[in-house]
Amino acid sequence: MKEHIFKREKYLNKLVSKIDNRLIKIITGIRRCGKSYLVFKLFKNYLLSHNWNEEQIIEIKLDFFSNIKYQDPNEFLNYVYSNTKKDSKYILLVDEIQLLGNFVAVLNELSDNEKYDIYITGSNSRFLSKDIETEFRGRGDVINLFPLSFKEVWEVQKDNKSIEKIWEEYFLFGGIPLVNKMEDDYDKAEYLRRLFNETYIKDIIERNNLTKALVINQLTDVIASNIGSLTNLSKICNTFNSVNKTNVTAHTLSKYIEYLKDSFLIEEVNRFDIKGRKYIKNIFKFYFVDPGLRNTRLNFRQNEENHIMENIIFNELKNRGYNVDVGLVISRNAQEYKQYEVDFVAQKHNQKIYVQSALNLDDPSKLAQETNSLLSLNDFFKKIVVVKNYSKTRIDQNGIIYMGLFDFLLSEEL
Repeated sequence: MKEHIFKREKYLNKLVSKIDNRLIKIITGIRRCGKSYLVFKLFKNYLLSHNWNEEQIIEIKLDFFSNIKYQDPNEFLNYVYSNTKKDSKYILLVDEIQLLGNFVAVLNELSDNEKYDIYITGSNSRFLSKDIETEFRGRGDVINLFPLSFKEVWEVQKDNKSIEKIWEEYFLFGGIPLVNKMEDDYDKAEYLRRLFNETYIKDIIERNNLTKALVINQLTDVIASNIGSLTNLSKICNTFNSVNKTNVTAHTLSKYIEYLKDSFLIEEVNRFDIKGRKYIKNIFKFYFVDPGLRNTRLNFRQNEENHIMENIIFNELKNRGYNVDVGLVISRNAQEYKQYEVDFVAQKHNQKIYVQSALNLDDPSKLAQETNSLLSLNDFFKKIVVVKNYSKTRIDQNGIIYMGLFDFLLSEEL
């Protein structure tokens, strides 16, 4: 196993920018995406090199055997108070905070004291859930950590592998940090399989007291088979029962979908009528937080590069801080009525971009398929067609930008 050093610069910079903002910094995300490494290695090293000393950094890893007694709230508070002096500022780093009894009340007490700047991570099902954002009643500042992006992997491996090889491995095995330190493909696949079954699914079952473990597994596989496809609950239910020869209700599947979403494994993306400026009810797409996790659900069989590429582009947009919808463009006149799709409508503050994902533009019909929707839009927002093997970025006479996949994923700004 190679000792790759992933800098996680974007997330480190986020933590640095939030120093002493009087909020509890909550670093969340799926298991094994590098939360502890970010906080206890990268962030701590930054602090030590920027005028903080060891005595001002209080570290408590609650899953360590030697720290079990600090899972008791009174012992925890006594430890913190006994390691602080009256006139100093302190950084408090706590790992696996969910192991601390009454942790919300304990941290709220500490945050009332200006001498403590608090950073916490957690990884059980309760902490991973989106519910954590409401736990601290306005005192929390949530940072959701994603698995490694393609760019983060490329920056570490570019001296030893071609960009094509890095892409081939990334779209198969994804961005879980430990996977990207492994060299053997079998080891990568086996680790992802165990991680999904023994950690992610187990967390969902325990958090929600599920008695139908088979259903959550089967549903995850159905969703994995249909990433990037427009769907609705009725269609999912029909597919699920047809494939599995069952009679599970739409209500049950809807609840189980919410469990998967709350654990950050999948994201449901709504369809937006761009010209009508409204959401289309009950039609959406699913994407996985990581392509390797998606692929392991299907035993690496359905590796359609177009769908996985689309999923990775979606993750890249989310990673860059965009809110993302699936776009619909309705074009009508006296002679005809047409509907066109825009893969992604991405918005961040006042910036909006339209993004199409295409493996190739080898023939005129494919080009028309990807651009007709963009040509039907009567606005001046940026329009990008991301093409797998496009070598050089160009802009056509209509202002549409054609961009190679690698240029898109490695670019500083869109």
